[in-house]
Amino acid sequence: MNHEQSQSLYDRALSVLAGGVNSSVRATRPYPFFVERGDGGHVIDADGNRYLDYVMGYGPLLLGHDLPQQVTAAVQQRASEGPMYGAPTEVEVELAEFVCRHVPSVEMLRFVNSGTEATVSAVRLARGYTGREKIVVMQGGYHGAQESTLVEGEGDHTHPSSPGIPESFAEHTLTVPFNDEDAIHELFETHGEEIAAVLTEPILGNYGIVHPVDGYLETLREVTDEHGALLIFDEVITGFRVGGLQCAQGKFGVTPDLTTLAKVIGGGFPIGAIGGRAEIVEEFTPAGDVFQSGTFSGHPVTMAAGLETLRYAAANDVYDHINELGRQLRSGLTDIVADQAPEYTVVGTDSMFKMIFTREGPSSPGADHCEAGCRQRPACDRYEHCPKHGTDVRQADTERWERLFWPAMKEQGVFLTANQFESQFVCDAHTREDVEETLEAYKAAL
Repeated sequence: MNHEQSQSLYDRALSVLAGGVNSSVRATRPYPFFVERGDGGHVIDADGNRYLDYVMGYGPLLLGHDLPQQVTAAVQQRASEGPMYGAPTEVEVELAEFVCRHVPSVEMLRFVNSGTEATVSAVRLARGYTGREKIVVMQGGYHGAQESTLVEGEGDHTHPSSPGIPESFAEHTLTVPFNDEDAIHELFETHGEEIAAVLTEPILGNYGIVHPVDGYLETLREVTDEHGALLIFDEVITGFRVGGLQCAQGKFGVTPDLTTLAKVIGGGFPIGAIGGRAEIVEEFTPAGDVFQSGTFSGHPVTMAAGLETLRYAAANDVYDHINELGRQLRSGLTDIVADQAPEYTVVGTDSMFKMIFTREGPSSPGADHCEAGCRQRPACDRYEHCPKHGTDVRQADTERWERLFWPAMKEQGVFLTANQFESQFVCDAHTREDVEETLEAYKAAL
């Protein structure tokens, strides 16, 4: 492949953009390819190279790059009527009604402009509602670029994970390993009366796709109830992608007090939302005292794109299609690693997938193994080797994935997320032929 235009554009970008990009995850080595346009389940770069796209904007593009007519018409209509008003519009009420109708935990919500803004606001709301200061997050979980959750360490021995964050922020953030029931019980025994909320992804979607072990989410629900803390599900990634219209909380049958959403609900445009029990969400100003506001919140173009995307998905069996393609991909990858790299682990669910370069595993699959992505089943012969939390994923062969595997897949025309940790996604525009082509590329790259 020729990449001269992308190299030239990156050279220009380095002079005017920090690191040459506007999100650090885009800074692939030695330089990123610059996208010119999308085409269904593909992207075409500035040099005319065509790639099968499983990044999908890091999750928002449920339908792919060619939006259905009803979505494009709604976006064009709203844009032609005026960019924004500083006043409410009917379409934001309609999108809120759709979300409240389908997501189990959401009786009321507040729209914001990003997943980070949603989780920042949810943490503030939980603290304001409970009158407590500490929050609990999962080691390896990700909740946006916010001071309260950019921490590392164990239990109550935490410190900021980035320069620029005062140590005092980390003092109020406690961490536990995902899937460790003993750790969450011990933490609440010590700090239960101080904890405002447990904030977790129902599936670790930003750290290799780690599925919850059976009963773990139920334990979080029970412990928070017992101690008067809130349970917040960060469904920025999984919302309206895992579990269909009911999101991951519907799939797992565990209802949190608050839910953060973003990505899919904006139809490819910037968005975020905090939803939950009405008595909690009404604590936001102006109904309550917890301040929250934003110039671009409820932007009519974004609201229209999100509403029509979700309406289209509900009416056209989108979830059946993308989930089946996701299953085929994970099943095919499971067969490939059994033959070529039995220590590696295939993970994911619904339309999410990833291959983690774990360093140990059985030499061959047994009679009872997860056939289309790790489900954390104790009976599976890989159970002791598949990642249970973020540390397990971090100990995988991440450098090999990034430096050798990712470039090899790119040269075969398959665009994957830039590192070992970020999830990959199937969209409605992908086909069975795309899956077959992708599996052949994995075979060659491995």
